[in-house]
Amino acid sequence: MKSLFWIIPLLTAAIGMAIGYVLGRKAREARQSGEARSLSASYARLQEELEACRHQLETANSEAVRPDIPFDYKAAKADFGVTVHQDDLKIIEGIGPKIESLFHNYDIKTWRALAGTPVAKCQEVLDSGGDRYKIHDPSSWPMQARMAYENKWKELRRWQDEHLHGKL
Repeated sequence: MKSLFWIIPLLTAAIGMAIGYVLGRKAREARQSGEARSLSASYARLQEELEACRHQLETANSEAVRPDIPFDYKAAKADFGVTVHQDDLKIIEGIGPKIESLFHNYDIKTWRALAGTPVAKCQEVLDSGGDRYKIHDPSSWPMQARMAYENKWKELRRWQDEHLHGKL
């Protein structure tokens, strides 16, 4: 009979612990699922904002190119120290003869055309050349092309001098 008195409190404690564990687990799961829903909604909102910003950037890049600016070869020669030919894509830091030919394959043959090309399209052109072009970063090429097209030779030269291999 004495042993029965110890079994009842132990049994009651075990049942209480089991009920507490189950209730605590359900409360924790409910709290975590609420946080997960909140984070999922926040993530979706941030993804939408990112896509809107990307769209605005591409629209700004393509619309910001002013029409028909005459090429000032004298200013280009004065700032670069060499004769610069109009629409020579190789003047852009990071573009050499082979990459220039890739752009020509995509009918991007002028500074104006490159200035209006989204960076994603520039990356697509590079990817078309294969793995050996993966080391190149085209993120600054439209900006440099815009400077060349708008005869901003001093700014272009200064920018190229300040940036390592045309990387932003």
